[in-house]
Amino acid sequence: MPGRRHRGRGVTSPAGVVVVGASAAGLTTAEALRQAGYDGPLTLIGDESRPPYDRPPVSKQLLAGDWPEERLLLRPAAAYTELDVRLRLGVAARALDPAAHRVRLADGSEVPYDSLVVATGTRARTLLGASGVAGVHVLRTLDDALTLRAALAGRPRLVIVGGGFVGAEAASVARALDCEVTLITAGQAPLTDAVGPVVADMLASVHREHGVRLVTGTRVTGLLTEGGRVTGVATDRDRVIGALPADAVLLGIGARPNTEWLTGSGLPLGDGVECDSRLYAGQDVWAAGDVASWPDPVSGARLRIEHRTNAAEQGRQVAANILAGPEAATPFSTVPYVWSDQYGLRLQVHGLARGPGETHVVDGDPEQRKFTAVRVRDGRVVAALGMGMFRQLRTLRALVADRALWQPERLTC
Repeated sequence: MPGRRHRGRGVTSPAGVVVVGASAAGLTTAEALRQAGYDGPLTLIGDESRPPYDRPPVSKQLLAGDWPEERLLLRPAAAYTELDVRLRLGVAARALDPAAHRVRLADGSEVPYDSLVVATGTRARTLLGASGVAGVHVLRTLDDALTLRAALAGRPRLVIVGGGFVGAEAASVARALDCEVTLITAGQAPLTDAVGPVVADMLASVHREHGVRLVTGTRVTGLLTEGGRVTGVATDRDRVIGALPADAVLLGIGARPNTEWLTGSGLPLGDGVECDSRLYAGQDVWAAGDVASWPDPVSGARLRIEHRTNAAEQGRQVAANILAGPEAATPFSTVPYVWSDQYGLRLQVHGLARGPGETHVVDGDPEQRKFTAVRVRDGRVVAALGMGMFRQLRTLRALVADRALWQPERLTC
């Protein structure tokens, strides 16, 4: 790296930039800083011993055994030398002192910074009493996937608790491995809240066609165990359906932002690090990725999005804003994007389909597994969804970006 040609208004001391979270968001921030000309000190801290890896394949290709774990690595080892980034892996951040501009790590060491990026992501939620019970799994990290994959090789009776993306994708993989699968969700179908009832009902049909037993409108009340191993799941409908036997249980009940280490720091914490529209939390601290909460520029409601593309977009925005300095930083805006692979089908979603609204099929037919649709809320297009018609879906994305009035007669796609 050449001499200090570009530190930026937001980086003024030899401590440089410290990124806590060896994640997609954290790595993107580091790379974007270098690409923009920053050549000051740069440190990337992660609690896992592995360098940054891609998380979407964890519940898809890695769990299925289609990809080796090395394929998930975002960059080869040599890239970090080229980036001139100091990696501190396998050591978690434990506390933050914004006044002193120092991060304390689990090994007792302290790392000074000039600008700090919090990119610590989320961890899987669990059930009370699940810790230490053999046969109970979560699916968030690469190691989680390898452990679950080994369990699925024995073709267990698998009960999946939760009807979100993780649970639905794991059900697809487990059926391909010839496991008996039961999926429990409190909604009327898996992913109802995430994609709306029309698309969710279609996906439910796909699961049933592939042999998944769906238990809907049901909440799990506890785990059944014997000798320290899970034997089943109890629900609030046991009098109707009975307890559900299981050799393995996957808890896919959402994620919690990793913010505990920031307790007492004075940073605004809620459902994540509560930033302003610039992804700035104050006191030279920024946040990016799954852990970042920021106000929606239209509704004013706080958003925290757990999507891979969002992590990369926010990492680039934070890097630019650090170099500009808080006074010249610009707001972050995005059209969120997520995809889900199930049974050889790919569902893509642009925008925020979650929550209330109406679904309007624009082209094709969900029952044929080939369609585009929009979600409309308060008369405006807030999301576009599609399967097997991706060129047409890209056209609808513009309506989401503009929050266009729903006027189907004007559609030309």
